[in-house]
Amino acid sequence: MRAACVLFFICSIMLTFFSGSCLVDTSNATLNKKEPKETSERSRSRKLVTYGMCTNRDISISQVRESSTGIPQYIVQIVNTCMSGCAPSNIHLHCGWFASAKIVNPRTFKRVSYDDCLVNEGLPLKNSQIIRFTYSNSFMYPLQLKSARFC
Repeated sequence: MRAACVLFFICSIMLTFFSGSCLVDTSNATLNKKEPKETSERSRSRKLVTYGMCTNRDISISQVRESSTGIPQYIVQIVNTCMSGCAPSNIHLHCGWFASAKIVNPRTFKRVSYDDCLVNEGLPLKNSQIIRFTYSNSFMYPLQLKSARFC
């Protein structure tokens, strides 16, 4: 079961680094099938492409069941995959009557009312930052983004 958790974590990290941007060749060199003569020329012909301001789609929420004996445990990861713009803050999730047999640090994740949970005390979630916590319950809560402030 630990191997599944490690694989989940690695996949989440890869998603974080590869989903927000890509390198695009802006020179004619590739179109004309000519290779740049120097590495410095190659690096000048490429630039990081960003997709403008961050949106709700840039907040990734995933969870996986960790244990199979006793009260089930679930690992939740919340990641800001946006590579440009300002970091989202005041992130709230739909969480029903979220409760856990295992204490969850309220600075990380806290239910403030029915179907309203606050992430990271409302502080900004920097790009590629991962909020990770584990909770225990007889079932997995469906956690979905409710709202966030993007400057």
